[in-house]
Amino acid sequence: MPTPFAPSALRPAPSAGAAAPTPDWRANLNEAQRTAVDHGDGPLLVLAGAGTGKTATLAARVARLVLDGADPNRVLLLTFSRRAAQEMQRRAGHLLHQALGLRGSQAAPALPWAGTFHSVAARLLARHGAAIGLPEAFSILDRADAEELMALQRQALGLASAKSRAPLAATCLAIYSRVLNSEAPLTEVLGAAFPWCLGWEPELKALFAAYEQAKQDQGVLDYDDLLLEWA
Repeated sequence: MPTPFAPSALRPAPSAGAAAPTPDWRANLNEAQRTAVDHGDGPLLVLAGAGTGKTATLAARVARLVLDGADPNRVLLLTFSRRAAQEMQRRAGHLLHQALGLRGSQAAPALPWAGTFHSVAARLLARHGAAIGLPEAFSILDRADAEELMALQRQALGLASAKSRAPLAATCLAIYSRVLNSEAPLTEVLGAAFPWCLGWEPELKALFAAYEQAKQDQGVLDYDDLLLEWA
């Protein structure tokens, strides 16, 4: 069995005659934040608006879990944007450094599974994607590449030269993404978010099928695929 993570091993040994450091790493938390940080096993939903300290609370919860013996290599910490992920990792590392009583030259334990949903999904699929039929060396389309591929399929189906103006490639990609992420029927998505595209359902269905086939033929995944295939 693997050796349990021992946070005490990371703490500096106290010098002769001196007490071990006890930094007050919770000092800036309010009562509600402390409740979230100290929550035990099981799910916890925290609802909070902008500027209320969500990131600080997550960082403190990570520190508390590690102090309680959780292995930092098994902490999954996710957010939406790269900037938010970097800030989350920075704050968690700072609080871990403080909570463990580390000196300036000592690095806090790394959190290798902290990042955006998409970056972590890409890493997991690179390891395990073959088990669900993904190519071993798949590539990832960014939004611009995905839009270009959608535009190529749109042109191949004759939608670019249609007499009545068909939805542009960027709009088609937005519709495709909304359908996948909402798991709602195309007609429902069009009526709710893209009413000016109603009436193009058959063409859009054909376009989406061609787009998916093109991705499969080229061994590529777009951002939506990363989450779908992970799921």
